[in-house]
Amino acid sequence: MNSRRTFRMAWEGLTLNKVRSFLTTLGIIIGVAAVIIMMSVSAGAEAEIAEQINSLGPNLIMVMQSMGRGGFGPGARPVESLSYDDIAAIAAGVTGINGVSAEQSTTQNVKADDVTIEDVSVIGTTSGFPAVRDYDLAVGRFLTDEDDARPNKVVVLGSEIAAQLFGDVEASIGEKVTIGSYKFTVVGVMADKGVVGTTDYDTRVYIPLPVISKFSPMRFGGVRVQMLYVSAQNRENVSDVMTQIGNLLMQRHGTTADSPGFSLMTQDSIINAQASTTEAFRSLLAWVAGVSLIVGGIGIMNIMLVSVTERTREIGLRQALGARPRDVRLQFLLEALVLSLLGGLVGVIIGVAGTYAFNALGTLRTSLVPASIPLAFAASAVVGVFFGYFPASKASQLDPIEALRRE
Repeated sequence: MNSRRTFRMAWEGLTLNKVRSFLTTLGIIIGVAAVIIMMSVSAGAEAEIAEQINSLGPNLIMVMQSMGRGGFGPGARPVESLSYDDIAAIAAGVTGINGVSAEQSTTQNVKADDVTIEDVSVIGTTSGFPAVRDYDLAVGRFLTDEDDARPNKVVVLGSEIAAQLFGDVEASIGEKVTIGSYKFTVVGVMADKGVVGTTDYDTRVYIPLPVISKFSPMRFGGVRVQMLYVSAQNRENVSDVMTQIGNLLMQRHGTTADSPGFSLMTQDSIINAQASTTEAFRSLLAWVAGVSLIVGGIGIMNIMLVSVTERTREIGLRQALGARPRDVRLQFLLEALVLSLLGGLVGVIIGVAGTYAFNALGTLRTSLVPASIPLAFAASAVVGVFFGYFPASKASQLDPIEALRRE
């Protein structure tokens, strides 16, 4: 019997009970859609993490102050290793960098005339901030070294804050705003940047780093800073810049490589650390999707066994008319394969549509992984063959005479 006729008979066998065939494919549909959507969720989480980290600035190196006695528990105290003066020292003594800055933050109400904006993020920083964060000005100027040294009560507004307070962004230059209970002069407005990760850059304001101690002295801690940000000129010289920073700071603070009092970290190292977490998350999702496919495969095997029992006389008649055991086996194997492939096709469509729908309508970010489509489709085919082989073999092993006697 030729393959075309065998396939036609397999198709006719499936269409004899369309509702049952459709319900059988539901497990495969759900499993395949779950594979695609869950891989998209994992990829979206990775992209979100990488975007948030990269939004800090290009080729960023973070110099973090180590903790002293007691670590992070009770009685812990920071090691006296990073100071405000280190900013100027790194800027002057390290080559291959775009800039260096430090940041401290607090939340205050910002007011101009009769307009008040509550709970605004106030960032205390230095003149190197725009170069480090790759963030441009729209009008005016940014903070200067003189603003930090004096320190001057000047402020640079985010574009949305400027628009809410003054309407015309350019008209805001030279105006007075009240942050908390202190008056500041507006010297600049940042360009539109929008939301990156979870940070809305347009709704923040920037003041000289020493001034922020007026709002939260514990955050600034006198001349001590918790973290420095250094932007390397290119990715290739990041390692060299880190070496220069380490040597400079150890020399300035009299520490050694065994106990430097600080640690250096790059964006890539943070992304790699987060990738290990998302890898575990991806594995969990893969197991959940795999279980869905296995359940779908068991459903196919169950229905195919029922089908073999119901069609015993048909099998006996085919064998009596000359069908070989391998023809019978191929027919039922094709039925199982067609069921799984149809379920896989519908599952792919639902999975892709669901990925875009979740991304557009939900708060969960998803990113379609193209490789997940052939992977999920191939998995559905493997499930169909694996779980369909036993019922097909059972059908091929029926004795024709006994099959024809069966009512």
